[in-house]
Amino acid sequence: MIIVISGPGGVGKGTLVAQLVARDPRLWLSRSWTTRAPRPGESPDAYTFVTREEFERRIAADGFVEWVEFLDYLQGTPTIDEDPDHDVVLEIDVEGARQVKALHPGARLLFIDAPTRAEQQRRLEARGDAPERVRQRLAIADDEAQRSQELEMQHVVNDDLAEALAEVEGLIARWRAEEARER
Repeated sequence: MIIVISGPGGVGKGTLVAQLVARDPRLWLSRSWTTRAPRPGESPDAYTFVTREEFERRIAADGFVEWVEFLDYLQGTPTIDEDPDHDVVLEIDVEGARQVKALHPGARLLFIDAPTRAEQQRRLEARGDAPERVRQRLAIADDEAQRSQELEMQHVVNDDLAEALAEVEGLIARWRAEEARER
């Protein structure tokens, strides 16, 4: 199963995904490529950080399931080899979710959001995003939420991390049960 987790910057997707993967050995996180520089304090393995030229070569070689130019950088998901022993988790934006769903109609789509834009702003600032980047991310957040509804994504509000984590784990358990019944 492919599980796509999307949402605006600063809603806690990365924290949620890290905890999901740490708690569930059946989940495997596909590491996205990006041409942006690492944020201050960001783990060097949070993404595969590459030059724009490297990224464009991979595009030309048809090496991405999805990719997008976002703000002033490129980001994308390398092609996926499905593994029956693992469920693949993609932490990507809503446009990437649309692209994945077109290629993999059975993919499960999940949208994480902050309880308010003010809380999202606080989280972006706390992680060290520059003021201009915070403004840019907030400006597109409502559009991403609207597009997620058009894709009929499941929505989880990350107001309390433990509650959001439990809700997502419940969805994954339900999706696994549905897939088991379909076999």
